[in-house]
Amino acid sequence: MLTDYFLSHGLTFFASGWMQFGAAFGTAFLIMLMFGRPFIRAMHAWQKRGQPISENVPAAHRKKAGTPTMGGILVVVAILVGAILFMPMHNNLPGWISLLSLVMFGALGFADDYKKVTSQSKKASNGLTPSMRLFIEGIFVVILAYLINKTMPPYIPEYSLAIGSGIILPLGLLYYVFAYFVICGGANATNITDGLDGMLAKLYMPVLVVLVVALYGATRIGFMDTVMFLPSASGLYPVLGAAFGAVLGFLWFNAKPASIFMGDAGSLALGGFMGTVSMLLKSEILMGIAAGMMVLILLSSFTQTMYFKLTRRMTGTGRRVFLRAPLHHHFEELGWAETKIVDRFFIISILFAGLALALLKFA
Repeated sequence: MLTDYFLSHGLTFFASGWMQFGAAFGTAFLIMLMFGRPFIRAMHAWQKRGQPISENVPAAHRKKAGTPTMGGILVVVAILVGAILFMPMHNNLPGWISLLSLVMFGALGFADDYKKVTSQSKKASNGLTPSMRLFIEGIFVVILAYLINKTMPPYIPEYSLAIGSGIILPLGLLYYVFAYFVICGGANATNITDGLDGMLAKLYMPVLVVLVVALYGATRIGFMDTVMFLPSASGLYPVLGAAFGAVLGFLWFNAKPASIFMGDAGSLALGGFMGTVSMLLKSEILMGIAAGMMVLILLSSFTQTMYFKLTRRMTGTGRRVFLRAPLHHHFEELGWAETKIVDRFFIISILFAGLALALLKFA
């Protein structure tokens, strides 16, 4: 919007992706700081008792009762405003697809949050049923995967996976299955990661750094041999800039003790967005490595559930691998302070991102 206006008036420096990135970053960050406190008061007034604290979390979490949720609504709005203001309006299908994923998964998360807040049930399953949520996410993925495939240049085979170093693996219809694991997996990984104050924002930012570097490589011939040249992806600069600014701004209010929780409206939106952008950049494997800490958290929950069901079927008594799942709650039960868990997971997330960057350049 503003980028097109500035360019039409001779301000050619706005043609730079980094200028668009910085402008969108600053806009989204300022929106979070300016409207964060009024938004928190509004959510507090509307929700009254805030997000119900699940009965399946450590006892220390009981003191978080009354904290409002759905902070992700403001995060999504900040990203949309920052991105739309500064991204090119025309010939920017990747930018619009990434924002579509943000809105779709954000709407699903809002429905889940709304059910939890209105029911005030302390059961972990008090939102949408897992089967219903996975089914709706599957519909989203089919739409997004179809559109993503349409953004690829002619020299990249349809419905394919880029392994690296110019190696392309055609998947055919399995592309949709792969997309489900990437996008839906990303959404659920961020959703489960959002369990401690400030943790999702801190673990998400290193992944954004990797995606930004992958974007730079995808829009610069010869910068990285491991990345496909995707010139149309340049429209993602303001989108990723806005995402970075919004997440950083949210951390201002979500740092311990959190004034507001992200909620599913934010965690699902950010996860679906992350997976979608990685597919638009043909960097799905690198994103999986960069998000390694979130993947481990997701796997810990899956492993706990499957092992409990299997041992209950075999022995009549369900057994557990962890003291409590997901992984961060296991360490809470071991006596680790919440801030120590968040900071150590953040360090590990940076290491995973560093590994992804090394592979991005040299693999």
